[in-house]
Amino acid sequence: MRHVDFSPLYRSTVGFDRLFTMLDSLSQPDGGQTYPPYNIARTGEDAYRITMAVAGFAEDEISIEAHRNVLTIKGEKAETENGESTEVLYRGIASRAFERRFQLADHVEVNGAELKNGLLHIDLKRNIPEEMKPRKIAIANGGAKSSKQIEAKAA
Repeated sequence: MRHVDFSPLYRSTVGFDRLFTMLDSLSQPDGGQTYPPYNIARTGEDAYRITMAVAGFAEDEISIEAHRNVLTIKGEKAETENGESTEVLYRGIASRAFERRFQLADHVEVNGAELKNGLLHIDLKRNIPEEMKPRKIAIANGGAKSSKQIEAKAA
């Protein structure tokens, strides 16, 4: 993929820094990050849900942070010290640490998170402020005004 230079646009635009940063990040590969798998679903007109498969992780081993339109989910497995020395012959259940980031649109907020049956559900809602919502503008009737006579009538 070719890299596009946005520096001329930085000089002639104001307030589009975030857009250009996002476009720059699209051209950079994410390193083939596939763990843990996740789904993003639309559950309503302004509601979304991210579902991540985090089997084997407990609530206290997962942290969720939303900061400046970036949702970060981190998982780190605690070391098991149960006194027994076991030798794992085959490890098919992943227990490695992970960090997954999601870029959120403006006015999208995290409503809550729930860990159930090995799936982490994160509910998101778009809350558009009233001043940003479209509003109807009434059109005044201009024909109701009385017209004034400027010249006097000829006799």
